[in-house]
Amino acid sequence: MNEMDAALATFAQEAEELLTDMEDSLLVLEDSPDDIETINSVFRAMHTIKGSSGLFGFDHIVAFTHEAETVLDQVRNGERHIDDALISVLLDCKDHTTRLLEFCMQDQEAALPAELQAIGHQLIADLTGSQATEPDLPIVAEVEANTIESEGGGEISADNWLISLEFQTDALRNGMDPLSFIRYLKTIGDIEQILTITESMPNAEGMDPESCYLHFKIIFKSDADKQTIEEVFEFAADDCDIKILPPNSKVEHYLNLLEELPDTQVERLGDMLVQVGALTPNDIGKALNNQREDKQDIDAEVKPLGEILVEQQVVQQPVVDQALKKQEQTKQKIATEANYIRVDSAKLGQLINLVGELVISGAAMNLMVERHGLNDVEEVAESMNTLVSDIRDTALELRMVPIGETFSRFRRVVRDVSKELEKNIELTITGGETELDKTVVEKINDPLTHLIRNSLDHGIETPEQRLAVGKPAQGNIQLNAYHDSGHIVIQIVDDGGGLDSEKILAKAIANGLISEDHGLSQQDIFNLIFEAGLSTKDQASNLSGRGVGMDVVRRNIEALRGSVNINSVAGQGTTITIHLPLTLAIIDGFMVETEQERYIIPLSMVEECVEMDADEWEIDEIQHYVNLRGEVMPYLRLGDYFNNRQKHRGEVKRESLVVVRFGQSKAGFVVDELHGEHQTVIKPLGKVFADLKGITGATVLGDGNVALILDVQGLIQTATKGRGQNLANTLH
Repeated sequence: MNEMDAALATFAQEAEELLTDMEDSLLVLEDSPDDIETINSVFRAMHTIKGSSGLFGFDHIVAFTHEAETVLDQVRNGERHIDDALISVLLDCKDHTTRLLEFCMQDQEAALPAELQAIGHQLIADLTGSQATEPDLPIVAEVEANTIESEGGGEISADNWLISLEFQTDALRNGMDPLSFIRYLKTIGDIEQILTITESMPNAEGMDPESCYLHFKIIFKSDADKQTIEEVFEFAADDCDIKILPPNSKVEHYLNLLEELPDTQVERLGDMLVQVGALTPNDIGKALNNQREDKQDIDAEVKPLGEILVEQQVVQQPVVDQALKKQEQTKQKIATEANYIRVDSAKLGQLINLVGELVISGAAMNLMVERHGLNDVEEVAESMNTLVSDIRDTALELRMVPIGETFSRFRRVVRDVSKELEKNIELTITGGETELDKTVVEKINDPLTHLIRNSLDHGIETPEQRLAVGKPAQGNIQLNAYHDSGHIVIQIVDDGGGLDSEKILAKAIANGLISEDHGLSQQDIFNLIFEAGLSTKDQASNLSGRGVGMDVVRRNIEALRGSVNINSVAGQGTTITIHLPLTLAIIDGFMVETEQERYIIPLSMVEECVEMDADEWEIDEIQHYVNLRGEVMPYLRLGDYFNNRQKHRGEVKRESLVVVRFGQSKAGFVVDELHGEHQTVIKPLGKVFADLKGITGATVLGDGNVALILDVQGLIQTATKGRGQNLANTLH
């Protein structure tokens, strides 16, 4: 990858992040349309993408984002109100910018396709055409007006420019006409009030008629900027001390502009204030001269530039404070960003693979040390094991990311689908900070999208239906995430009408999925909707109803070594619970052995290990349950299950019971030997093992043999069902 390619890749990634932030901000504005900070963030996204696109010559993006930026500038200046209609158009603008970005990244030289051009023109028309500006809407907050004291006492208040002119004594001799400047000033605004300061006027005997003793303070009303006003007195600059203090209403404007300054580099205070228009270069020049003179005087206190500017009455203290705050924020951000680097995910994946091989090599070394009795090497091996374990954990943490970003993307899905279905639905997110492997995050996005769209379409009722049954018109979908027993649990909870188990049963029987004497539990009936071709919706829509998708959802989740379950209460809503492993690469395992085969149980699911002793625990060999200290649970003999024996041979030998837990379910696995904790590098099984039940993967042991990794949830279900089946067989 050359430098240009690297720069383009960085640009594309940053643009994508900005567009994501823009979408989030627009969705926030739906509830808080007057949130200035959020409006500014939307503006900054368009502004930054436009600027960066210009650097790469992406004129299509520049032309389009310029229009959006202009409208957003009107919004933040209070010239246009942001409402649902404008937010919808801006969301479409965000999508169109994404498409333009993808097009430009694919072919930088090609002409823009007619379809994209048409979409762009329509969006610009929507932005600038039918939605007229609303200039009367106040966005800028009212602030306290400027005040000056009159010569005769009292205050003269006005939210206008305050201009102070102190003409020097020789001004008249140098041909200056003070009144001519004041008259010219009226060409760019209105003079509200003018005070003539005569403090320096001598008595009649001492007055020189060719000398100028006049000072003026002027309250000036104008939309002109500071530089324009200062240019009025350009020719008098050498004979007059000019101070121009902006209106207080401008303070808020300057504060916003300072906040929006790019924070890519630390700028000097004076440069920042000139950049936003609060000061002119002339103001800075005078302040620096004063500061320089103070430095030359060893007895004088050298004041900071900001303090000098405020003393000179050319800028307000809040503006200086905001500039200093922005300066400090930029310093901190640059310092923070210096601690992060972007890493190619492929390189990170390669690192994880190498760490996995290191773990396997470490296990082989330990085996050699143990087999040959190398006691003097044992301490070194133990130290190395600790280091390998630390490297493994650190490497895995590099790929851990919070799931909140994925969750946030569904705000747009909920918004768009709700409007399409004419429903009123809000999305509530909790646990967004929960972390899991980036690989898992990327692969769970599609199943989540399908489940949420189903909840929106099937689950939540229309406002009329909800009101009719005494529910609030607005429905709610919750997205929750939390850690549980080494897994991440994701829940999609809706407060809709719930599943109709009778309808599901009827469909399943009609489709031949089950017989009429099915004997299924309520949970099993709900889980039937994951079967291909089963839909309870009478009419398919463009969102769902064709009976396809839920089977793919379950297949995709199971491919991640996860599981999905449904609980529902008629009239109250449905909860879909997904269990996922934190990582697909390396786990802490617990190795057991039975029938001379070794198996790995995820350590986080192991509750305890006890001896399978019929004298101590009450064991039912027919129903396959054990009463362990008063807790009854099903058990499964792994030797019987994986060796396909129909019945345990009942050989008298010592066995162990490994109690495992998955969610709220518990069961016992009966094994011959316990080998203890084992760092497990997960190797996926090939397609030939796709139908193998009870196994989620394999791992290579230190001696080169392979151990299978158990699917604890699947085996618990098997043990539970097996107990019922055994009981049924007994009764028959």
